[in-house]
Amino acid sequence: MEHFINDLPEATDPLIKAALSHVQFETIHPFLDGNGRLGRLLIPLILVEAGILHEPLLYLSVFFKRHRQVYYERLQQVRVTGDWEAWLLFFVDAVADTANQAVAMARRLNQLREQDKARLGELGRQAGSAGLLLDAFFQQPIANVAHLSERTGLTPAAVGRVLLSLEEMLGIVYEVTGQKRNRIYSYRAYISILNQDRS
Repeated sequence: MEHFINDLPEATDPLIKAALSHVQFETIHPFLDGNGRLGRLLIPLILVEAGILHEPLLYLSVFFKRHRQVYYERLQQVRVTGDWEAWLLFFVDAVADTANQAVAMARRLNQLREQDKARLGELGRQAGSAGLLLDAFFQQPIANVAHLSERTGLTPAAVGRVLLSLEEMLGIVYEVTGQKRNRIYSYRAYISILNQDRS
């Protein structure tokens, strides 16, 4: 399997390699725990190594979970009858569905960003600083004042004032700890989009 993943003795199409490697890893089942996670992680890592993806961001876990019975049947049919074709067709459907959902999610996130950026004008002089914070929240949607200060170059006091406005005036961010110190803020609408279709 290691030789196959490393294209020895010959190269295999990366998508087919990812599909076949997943089945083989799940069949070998080398560890007492974590085989499923590691087997699923092989897929994006193989695609990144081949240059198909720039980052390992194609996770088929949700599709496999949603179609769990078919997933297990296809894996078992490869083992029992050698039905690789049915597995490959299922795998390609998983990749297409996951990629389409990722594109739709990216569009929703971009739309959210534009909508919320347009609302920042309501904050008057704080609008510029609020824009910096919003950009930081798009990189990490849950953050504390220290992280936001580091990301934006704003002082912690300035970050605190703008966060208060973003929370109380616009309802864009929410403090999640309920504490007076070491507060953590969440960009709830962003997280809500990320969590859609995850069941």
